[in-house]
Amino acid sequence: MLNVTLVAVGTLKEDYLRAAFAEYEKRLRAFCKLELVNVKESKLPENPGAGEIAAALEEEGKAILAVLPPRAYRIALCVEGKQLSSEELAEKLEQIGVSHGAVALIIGSSHGLSPSVKEACDFRLSVSKLTFPHQLMRVILLETLYRSLGILRGTKYHK
Repeated sequence: MLNVTLVAVGTLKEDYLRAAFAEYEKRLRAFCKLELVNVKESKLPENPGAGEIAAALEEEGKAILAVLPPRAYRIALCVEGKQLSSEELAEKLEQIGVSHGAVALIIGSSHGLSPSVKEACDFRLSVSKLTFPHQLMRVILLETLYRSLGILRGTKYHK
């Protein structure tokens, strides 16, 4: 069974997002061992400057790198990443399961991820060219995982 660690900056604040996350977390138990690791989001002023954002990303980046499982295949979710179909992601997860047995998926704050985190990753994934709130991305990512792992198991969820 694939070990999946989701490392995310901040916490889910909205009840409807927590409920959706919990539903996919429950569904995923049949396909993988899922662990959520929340990293504290850096405090920024109302209208931060580029330097303040860069410093916050580096602070968050250090915290992210400190909690990543050592042998896991590391995937950064970022806008400049590669887009995959559900079937392609399923194949990638199958390969990761064979080669590493564990994957760490990393979601940054609303300002993204630090360059140091992206460089430490084995792969950069973009879920869409569209921009989504980073809190909603957690739910989207779990649904994507559920769909891809379901493809590997031959379930009827993916049509």
